[in-house]
This record gives sequence, structure tokens and C-alpha cells, in this order.
Amino acid sequence: MYESYETLLTERRGKILTVTMNRPEVKNAANDVMHAELARIFHEIAADPDCDVVVLTGAGDAFCAGGDINGMARKIEDHTLWVRTVVEARDIFYGMLDLDKPVIARLNGAASGLGATLAVYCDIIIAAESARIGDPHVKVGLVAGDGGALMWPMLVGYAKAKELLFLGDHVDAREAERIGLINYAVPDVELDEKVYAMADRLAAGATQAIGWTKRAINHSLRQLAQGTMEVGLGLETLSHLSHDHAEAVRAFQEKRRPAFTGR
Repeated sequence: MYESYETLLTERRGKILTVTMNRPEVKNAANDVMHAELARIFHEIAADPDCDVVVLTGAGDAFCAGGDINGMARKIEDHTLWVRTVVEARDIFYGMLDLDKPVIARLNGAASGLGATLAVYCDIIIAAESARIGDPHVKVGLVAGDGGALMWPMLVGYAKAKELLFLGDHVDAREAERIGLINYAVPDVELDEKVYAMADRLAAGATQAIGWTKRAINHSLRQLAQGTMEVGLGLETLSHLSHDHAEAVRAFQEKRRPAFTGR
């Protein structure tokens, strides 16, 4: 069913489907292909009768390092690529919100930018102690508009969310657990045991009732998303056109600190 995917691996264990972002050579940073595939897969999982629980993770030692910087440079040159990215972003996160199956994030390493947003849109987040999570959109001159502005305040409160999103800072797994951003931080060697024990419990439960409970909980999130995410993506588009974003991309490619001017 999932044979056409290039950057996402799938593996079944009974009714549990593990989806692995598979670009380990770049810490699973999302290029155009991966972004498009993430926009499709949750909608396809919704129609998969053999899956009741999803585990989302990354190959190698990272969950997902966010967006691909070379892809950002191409989008500055060709804005039609950016428009496609915005449409796909909506499809990714509405696909996750609307999926009537629990999704567990297996944070095996860094979750940054898009990776952090993917993690916080999962229903249960379990991280290795060595993992770090953060949304550094502002550090590349972009608004945290692809979903972070909605979910971070819901999880950690507005004051802490503003601090973390304004500064673009990462936190380690233990701190993320303490502030309520994730469910559990466990020793690295215990990550799979914890993740799949949780997945097994969910798969053995009343899956229809679990799925509809998720739908009931996410109903209000879906309503908020229709306002917050749409505004966020619009403002992120404006920041995409800014001098600061172009400067941040150039600085990254030239291996220097960006000189932001607020324009």
C-alpha cells in the first residue's frame, strides 16, 4: 500500500504501522519529496484497514532536523515552490488532526522546526533522553506558522511558548517532559520498549472508541487550526519574502552568523 514512497519507510507489526522518515545523511531534514510524501501519508493511513496505531520516527540518530536549507534557497528564487509547500503543510497537519488513529512520536534524536511540529501534532510523544526539541523558525527569519503557533501554547501555555518560539531555543527531553511539551523522556536504551509497550496497549484496546475519543478531543483543535494555522501560514509567507529570511539562508550556506535588520 505504501510502496510508492521514496523518503518514508513503513513497517507493520500487527495493527501497528511504523512510519520512518528516511534521510539519515541529513538528519531526516525534509526536502521537497519528503514534504510532499508527509502531506499524503496520513490521509492514506486513514483509509488503511490494517492499521490501528501509528508510530512516527526518524532513521539514524535524529527524528527530523526540519526543512532543507537548499530547498529554502530554491523557494526564494521560485515562489511557486513556496506556495506548494504551504498547501502541503496544511495537508500534513490537518491529516494528523483528522486521523482517527493514535499517533505516537518516537523521538530518537533531534526534532527541530518542521520535525518539532510533526512531534507536537502526534498524540503521545516519547523521547530518548538524548533527544532535543525546538522550533527555530525565527532563526531563519520565518514565522513559526506551520502549526507551532497553535500547538506549543496548547501544550506548555502561552508564556513559555512565546519564550521558546521567540528565541527559537531547543530544550532537552527531560526539560520538555517537565514543562509538558512531551509525555515521557526515557533512557535511550529503553525507548523502543516504552514506545511499543504504549503502541501495544492502544492496539489491544477498544480502537474505535479510542479513535473517536481522539476525534472528540481534536474537534476543538481543528476549529482553532482553521483560524490560527491559516493566519500563521499567511504570516509565514510574508516572512518568506523578507530580507531577513534571505539573509539567514545565505548566512547558513556561507557558514556565518546572519546579520538581521528587521526587514
